[in-house]
Amino acid sequence: MDFSKLNGLIPAVIQDAESKDVLMVGFMNDEAVSRTRETGYAVFYSRTRQRLWLKGETSGNRLRVISITPDCDEDTLLVRVVREGAGDVCHTGARTCFELPGGAR
Repeated sequence: MDFSKLNGLIPAVIQDAESKDVLMVGFMNDEAVSRTRETGYAVFYSRTRQRLWLKGETSGNRLRVISITPDCDEDTLLVRVVREGAGDVCHTGARTCFELPGGAR
């Protein structure tokens, strides 16, 4: 993976493996990618907290990884997941970060 373009980070597009909906976009560094592959759960790098975080570590709404596919430039990942817990992915409590107010998509 090419981590040089964003100061050691790459975007990770998170897609629901069943519905194909895009759930969120997070950032990963090399260690987050390695931890994701090792654990089978999505691990991101928090730019605000400056540390790794397992999605759902406090809420229980974890993302079990089905597949990880790099794009043609190897600077972005498509991560297909199964939602666990209540299934809410967005920090607002919505299923996806790409819902409009009122639940419309």
